[in-house]
Amino acid sequence: MASVVVTNGIQLAQPQVLRLTVDDLYRGVTSEKLGRYALALFAIAVAGGVFKYLMRRLVIGISRHIEFDLRNDLFAHLQKLSLGYFQHHRTGEIMSRATNDLSAVRMMLGPGVMYLVNTVAVAAVSVGCMIAISPRLTLYTLLPLPLVTLSVWVFGDRIHRRFEAIQAHFARLAARVQENLSGVRVVRAFAREERELEAFHALNREYLDKNLELIRTWGVFHPALSFLSGIAALLALYLGGREVVAGRITIGEFVAFTVYLGMLNWPVIALGWVINLWQRGLASFRRIDEILETVPGIRSRPGAARPARFRGQVEFRGLTFAYPGAHRPALRDFSLVIPAGHTVALVGRTGAGKSTLLSLPPRLFDPPPGTVLLDGVDVLACDVASLRSQIAFVPQETFLFSVTIGDNIAYGVDGATRGAVERAAQIARFDAEVRGFPNGYETLVGERGITLSGGQRQRAAIARALLRDAPLLLLDDCLSSVDTQTEEGILKGLRQEMEGRTALLVSHRVSTVRDADCIVVLEDGLAVERGAHDSLLALGGRYAELDQQQRLEEELEAS
Repeated sequence: MASVVVTNGIQLAQPQVLRLTVDDLYRGVTSEKLGRYALALFAIAVAGGVFKYLMRRLVIGISRHIEFDLRNDLFAHLQKLSLGYFQHHRTGEIMSRATNDLSAVRMMLGPGVMYLVNTVAVAAVSVGCMIAISPRLTLYTLLPLPLVTLSVWVFGDRIHRRFEAIQAHFARLAARVQENLSGVRVVRAFAREERELEAFHALNREYLDKNLELIRTWGVFHPALSFLSGIAALLALYLGGREVVAGRITIGEFVAFTVYLGMLNWPVIALGWVINLWQRGLASFRRIDEILETVPGIRSRPGAARPARFRGQVEFRGLTFAYPGAHRPALRDFSLVIPAGHTVALVGRTGAGKSTLLSLPPRLFDPPPGTVLLDGVDVLACDVASLRSQIAFVPQETFLFSVTIGDNIAYGVDGATRGAVERAAQIARFDAEVRGFPNGYETLVGERGITLSGGQRQRAAIARALLRDAPLLLLDDCLSSVDTQTEEGILKGLRQEMEGRTALLVSHRVSTVRDADCIVVLEDGLAVERGAHDSLLALGGRYAELDQQQRLEEELEAS
């Protein structure tokens, strides 16, 4: 701000030097004195350039630092938000706010602040100097200013509303592109490229139309300000000339007055650009602030417990859970105690509540108080980060990052050695295939692991979970994409690895769950059967039907 003030102070001294020069030229001036005036103007130009450089470097640099901090804060806050937030907000829209909107905020806080202060400083000093020369002439030349204020107020509101609409539509456009690229396999498989092109063209056309509306508004605004500035210059030339003829001001004062008026023209014109930057920046900041003001649904309570390491006992006590906005609960009055080191399998039809049950111990969704306990401690009373660090989770939808296979397996463990990564892959029956790749564990898997098959992605995710060596292991239908022979090998390795660990295993295959200590059959959120494999077969209920159905399918495939 000091650089802005000094810069303008130096520049505003120039008309005074010109006034003295012109008046002395009219009276008669020596070459020596004229040289001093020229030197003064040169010094003003140099000093003004130096401070203008400092002004731009500092103010614009600060705006970049603010953008840096704000981007970090936004990303950190997104890391804290619950899964429910991302289920209701599209990734493309969030990305739009993290990129396009942040740039608009930076422009507001950099050039916007700089030119706003610059405009105020130049306008205040210029008007003061003009009044000192001739209050009457100043009054006449500033008559168009109320029209400038009215134009800024009217057009500024329209610019603001239209830019908000543009930013919102850009978010829709980005979301469409993100979904299309993520689902490129589905698009190709169903030959919907032309349909997607048409849909994108329609969205892009609407985005163009909204931008053209803004350009038309801005296109009228800028010439209107220039026209009003031109009227002021015309008044100054005509009325100021008459003042000189009447002897009320000197020629030098007239020259200085017109220079000050010229200096005032730029702030008036720049004011429109500054207003545009601020309208855009405020609209964008509100969109960013919507995210920053969202309170994380899953967060640690003050004084939350941080157990060193769980033994692994898991208890569900009268658990009834419904997703926000759902009309019926996903789980109803579910109770189960899993001793430390035991394996419990969950089976049932799609939508029975199996995946929901697995999402509650790590607090991907918060259960009702006192319904989910680890070692007798309510999970809601535990620090979220500490709780999740002791749980290894393989979700139903396997996700791999766009890094190497080795980095994907080591994702959950800082400083994991290559030997530990390879051992985890061996247990998951993935090591031999990885070694067959040209670059082995350094093979890049592509976005979302697209270069690997479904079974390979699942085994990489299993290896990632095993490497973590957590006391609680959650496996959500993580063997659905592997063949029976590979499944048997993985289960054999898992049985050895899970000794001393508690495991919750979801599967649709009886062959996967037969060796579990306890098998729970879920139906519409209720536990309708529970027990060991043999006892459930003898019961002749839902589990026995599932076993018989799968045996029949295997016989048909074999024949």
